[in-house]
Amino acid sequence: MNTVKTTDNQIISRINGHGRGWVFTPDHFKDLGSRNAIASALKRYKQAGMIRQLARGLYDYPKVDPQLGLLHPSIDNIAKALTGRDATRIQPTGAYAANLLRLSTQVPMKVVYLTDGLSRTVKVGNMEITLKRTTPRNMATAGKTSGLLIQALRHLGQRHVDDQIIAILDRSLDANAKAQLMKDIRHAPAWIADIFRKLAGKEASA
Repeated sequence: MNTVKTTDNQIISRINGHGRGWVFTPDHFKDLGSRNAIASALKRYKQAGMIRQLARGLYDYPKVDPQLGLLHPSIDNIAKALTGRDATRIQPTGAYAANLLRLSTQVPMKVVYLTDGLSRTVKVGNMEITLKRTTPRNMATAGKTSGLLIQALRHLGQRHVDDQIIAILDRSLDANAKAQLMKDIRHAPAWIADIFRKLAGKEASA
C-alpha cells in the first residue's frame, strides 16, 4: 500500500512539475514503479479529470482557457511525447514543415516526423501523427532551421519553388538562421543548396 501511494505521489509530482500542456506516455514514469502501478495511477487521475487520455497510451495535463475550456495540445508536444524519455530527435517533414515556415496555410491531417528513434503512429482526434525512423544522414540537420527548410522544399518540389517562396523565406529567416544554412549546406540536395546560398547571399549583401 505504501509503495502504491509513493508511486502515485511521485507520478503526480512529475506531472505537476512539467505543468499544464505536458503530453506524456506511461514510459515517462517507468522509473517510478511497475507497469501495473503506473497504469492504475494514470487511470485514477484520468477518471478524476486531472489528466486527459488522447489516445491509447498517450495522455496530457491539459491547459485550460477560461472561455474555451480544455485546449488541444500542440502537434510538436504530441510528437515529442511519442519519443518517450529517450534522447531521440525528431524532424517535421512534408506539408507540416512547409506550414511551420509559413509557406502553406494548411495544417495537414497527417503529420510525419523523421526520427532516429522507434517508428510509431498515433491518432489524436482527426489528426494522425507518425514518427518514421530514418538514417543518420537524414537526421543530420534535425531540430535546425536548415533541416526544416530542406524538408519543406523537398515537399514543394523544385519546380514549385519560385521567387515568391524565396521572398517569404528571406523575410522570415533572421541572420543567425541564414548563417546556419551555410553551415549545413553539405546536407542539402544540390538544388536546395543553391537556395541556401541565395538566402545567405541576400543577407550578406543587404
